[in-house]
Amino acid sequence: MAKTWATLGVDLHVEPTGPGIRRGLTDALREAVRTGRLAPGTRLPSSRTLAADLGIARNTVADAYADLVAEGWLTARQGSGTRVAMGVTPTPLRQWGSTVGRPSAPAPRPRTRAAYDLIPGVPDLASFPLAEWLKATRRALTAAPYQALDYGDPRGRVELRTALAGYLARARGVRADPERILVCAGISHGLRILGAVLRARGASTVAVESYGLDVHWKLLADAGLRTVPLPFDERGTNPGELTDESAVLLTPAHQFPMGGTLHRDRRAAVVDWARRTGGLVVEDDYDGEFRYDRQPVGALQGLDPDHVVYAGTASKSLAPGLRLAWLVLPPGLMEETARAKGGVDTCGVLDQLTLAEFLTSGAYDRHVRAARLRYRRRRDALVAELARRAPQVRATGIAAGLHVVLRLPPDTEQAALRSAAWRGLAVHGLHRYRHPQATAERRDALVVGYGTPPDHAWSGALDALCAALPE
Repeated sequence: MAKTWATLGVDLHVEPTGPGIRRGLTDALREAVRTGRLAPGTRLPSSRTLAADLGIARNTVADAYADLVAEGWLTARQGSGTRVAMGVTPTPLRQWGSTVGRPSAPAPRPRTRAAYDLIPGVPDLASFPLAEWLKATRRALTAAPYQALDYGDPRGRVELRTALAGYLARARGVRADPERILVCAGISHGLRILGAVLRARGASTVAVESYGLDVHWKLLADAGLRTVPLPFDERGTNPGELTDESAVLLTPAHQFPMGGTLHRDRRAAVVDWARRTGGLVVEDDYDGEFRYDRQPVGALQGLDPDHVVYAGTASKSLAPGLRLAWLVLPPGLMEETARAKGGVDTCGVLDQLTLAEFLTSGAYDRHVRAARLRYRRRRDALVAELARRAPQVRATGIAAGLHVVLRLPPDTEQAALRSAAWRGLAVHGLHRYRHPQATAERRDALVVGYGTPPDHAWSGALDALCAALPE
């Protein structure tokens, strides 16, 4: 295809104003640089391209560029083109609502980044299998039909749903079928969809665990659903108080944040409740791949696929930035759920195809096994260091997952958090995960995630953590 002015160069939005084309263009470019819309180092279109875009003479653009180079706003070098000068310091725009003669409100002070991040919920992003992911992307795109780039099935790409069905059945004991899997952009997205479905069915109340993620409770509340916490003890969440709730949200394989496994009697009791009342069990299996000192616990969904929604995610096994999760739905729920999702696939097709290839090629299994060994070494180092330097602190929930709960002496949690912050350590207290209406016993503890720090920072993070713990 012959190249035209419309296919050459880079795009630049600029609106010359004022008397004279040259002066108007010069003023518009200067203002774009001054306010920071054109950042230092930004390459500008050639004079030929910009002139064609604006419908003006090329010499006019060249003269405007020359004026701004002379003023120091731009630089021009042979072979490198015209760019915004690197030494330019943009002047912030006046904040919305300020008026002439009144200074704008000061910008918020940037948050200080912690030296060590032990907040649970994120894996070691530095260990993302980038090379294998790129290979899988190339293979997936080579094999994919061009129709895959269309809007697509709201359930998600069939390649990914098929790969997930096989993997979940093999690795997690899920009774899955590609036709009953819905791909979503993270567990939160899945809960938002399920909340809309439940509310449309007339639901008003969802039972939750006494300890969990407030963001999940808020998502359900946004859907118009009230959350009611269930009792909690050493055997996990107690379903004995389930009555006429429409659904219950659980983390049975590895309770978050307490770290235990739901006792087998209570697993059976939850399923019996769902069968008896027609209620729905939502099983959040957020980190089911990572176990260390126990046999894998099969998914609750395997006991009764007709009453349990299985929710899984790639956020802990790979990276949350992929925004890929999945719901395995009971029969009869797919049509409503796909409609609540929006009628089209809202998840990135390329990442879906790549994850499908990652699963079917065995690369996912290899990555999980390697990550399991790496996280176990970190956990073992944490437990050993605590035994040596802080024997008064008991670590619980250590058999699986990417976090532990450090039980503290009574009334010491807030002091430990202050001490951790002073040492540049980001960590959460157990209190932030307690449902506001929970009647379970209040406990002082730190919830320590050991997935986030890269390997080279782990020893320093351990030092800071042990130093922050109460004597």
